[in-house]
Amino acid sequence: MNDSTTAPASSVVLEAWFDLQCPDCFQALDDVRALREKYGDRLDVQLRHFPLAKHKHAYAAAQAAEEAFEQGKGWPYTEALLARTAELGDRGEPVLLEVAGELGLDAEEFDTALIDGRHLLTVDADEAEGKAIKVTGTPTYIIGGERLDGGQSQEGLRERIEQIADRLLGA
Repeated sequence: MNDSTTAPASSVVLEAWFDLQCPDCFQALDDVRALREKYGDRLDVQLRHFPLAKHKHAYAAAQAAEEAFEQGKGWPYTEALLARTAELGDRGEPVLLEVAGELGLDAEEFDTALIDGRHLLTVDADEAEGKAIKVTGTPTYIIGGERLDGGQSQEGLRERIEQIADRLLGA
């Protein structure tokens, strides 16, 4: 997903490569929230999809997130879905529609979007780009041309992102 917060031209882009069935990505949301709070619109956080093969419902979840962005609640949907990774693993796609309904989104349109595959190209493009830049696990971040891999450990990642953002923003 290339949706982002509305950011001024002088902002720094942080690409967050996530698998929406990944418990580590749920843990990473604390860092994303803290970074947004610290930098506001000077940090343009962009969700990028990298569904891992080991997560059976991650690909459908990525498509659902795209529909949520279309309906104006992409990040709230992403956060709510990541909070239910275990349930998504156990129950599958019905969870995608339940989360949409809980957020007041058009769940029927979600179902249609998953059936007609309208967001397949976006998810496939993200996945292909991720492979091209050597994303191997999630979460992975790209900022200022640097790739930071949180798939093994997230220790120190927020601090490293802040160092790069501060340097790029001239802070």
